[in-house]
Amino acid sequence: MRTVQARSDRVVVVGAGFAGLAAALHLAGRGREVTVVERESWPGGRAGRVDVDGYRLDTGPTVLTMPDIIDETFAAVGETASARVDLLEVDPAYRAQFADGSSLDVHSDADRMATAIRDFAGAEQAAGYRQLRDWLTRLYRIEFDGFIARNFDSPLSMLNPQLARLAAIGGFRKWEAMVRRHISDPRLRRVFTFQSLYAGVAPQQALAVYAVIAYMDTVSGVLFPRGGIRALPDALAAAATDAGVRFHYGATVTGLERAGNRVTAVHTDSDQRITCDAVVLTSELPQTYALLGREPRRIGALRPAPSAVVVHIGRPSRPSANRPLAHHNIVFGGAWDQTFADIIRDGRLMRDPSLLVTRPTAGDPSLAPAGHDLFYVLAPAPNLSRGVLDWSRIGDAYTERLLDVVAARLIPGLREGAKVLHVVDPADWARQGMIAGTPFALAHTFAQTGPFRPANVVRGADNAVLAGSSTVPGVGVPTALISGRLAADRITGIVEESRRTVVSGAGRP
Repeated sequence: MRTVQARSDRVVVVGAGFAGLAAALHLAGRGREVTVVERESWPGGRAGRVDVDGYRLDTGPTVLTMPDIIDETFAAVGETASARVDLLEVDPAYRAQFADGSSLDVHSDADRMATAIRDFAGAEQAAGYRQLRDWLTRLYRIEFDGFIARNFDSPLSMLNPQLARLAAIGGFRKWEAMVRRHISDPRLRRVFTFQSLYAGVAPQQALAVYAVIAYMDTVSGVLFPRGGIRALPDALAAAATDAGVRFHYGATVTGLERAGNRVTAVHTDSDQRITCDAVVLTSELPQTYALLGREPRRIGALRPAPSAVVVHIGRPSRPSANRPLAHHNIVFGGAWDQTFADIIRDGRLMRDPSLLVTRPTAGDPSLAPAGHDLFYVLAPAPNLSRGVLDWSRIGDAYTERLLDVVAARLIPGLREGAKVLHVVDPADWARQGMIAGTPFALAHTFAQTGPFRPANVVRGADNAVLAGSSTVPGVGVPTALISGRLAADRITGIVEESRRTVVSGAGRP
């Protein structure tokens, strides 16, 4: 594995998103003096935050999975996640609502899920679920160490024993086809394939290796931090601070000072000059390449993932006539297959919307004023490179349409007392510097996965390492945390848990 040569005692991390925080924690735990520079006044990166009229909004990810990776990140400095943040289990992980009026609670516990499926679709589908669960688990175990959680220096790095095992269990067949082997009910298949939309590929075309996302959602379990998603980056930053990491908030990096092929200092818009032996860049890919003054050559243009419109709604709480609304609700439209063609192929709005509706106050009522609920509606949408939509013109009307869909399919009477608190559309994501106006970075096509994804090292920049959603291993909170650890490995070499040394107060004046 290629690593930074020469000394690497002082490291500057650009960006305090999940990848930057993970890199800082792993580097501090290995005795490096770490400084983090963040343009916002808080940590979190894509996990943004907005406070409106007593509501505390998470404007980035709302689904949190893979607690073992969170634990590993805190453990880098000898900490535990439980001591820093209260992670609540979300049960059901999701509630799937189908166009025919049926619904299914998705549980991470195998027995509870099998029972729910048996009652929903019969014993044969329940048995198929158990087989599918076993396959997803094997897929994840093969992929994690062999592909997800390792650095690649070239495509030849893929030639390892796990590659043959992955091929043997169908990892290079189609995602939809592998799920269909075990489950015939089309509604159930959606529960285990809808994740491909955020990977940027329809399940009929996506390779089965990407079904590990379904493992994370439906097997590993879903969590929610008390205080909202923002509580996790806050906790990671606090642990990093106690381990000696210094943070400069409200500072934008404007340039890198270089001596030959090495970065020697980072300059900010507040006239700071921070010297370093190595730098970790977690900024958006175009900004990163602009700072480095070079862009790696590749065959074919980068393909961004689909984008999304996110609407935050507050309203007085109302007793439910039936069961309470779940924390995460997937509302499937009837024309599910058409959704992928609309967004990915044709660059148009969904004609029959499928939505994720999250009620974070189900887990933590303190996120809204007393007696009120908070809702987060995510509608997949074409990114700006695929679509030609004028969001300044259609944005308000589309928001109203989404409210109508949610009211008709999931929350009757939603508009009674409801207030739209905040809306983010692809044009807004673009203004935040996100490629093609998508918060999901680059699509997980085969040409943008593993060693074919933009690498976390760039030739001609000997001591600069990349981290974040647009580099390896990819999009999502768990993968961003892994990305930070992979960046740290590039600087220090791989360090086994038993060899890590936490230097308390390192880097403080």
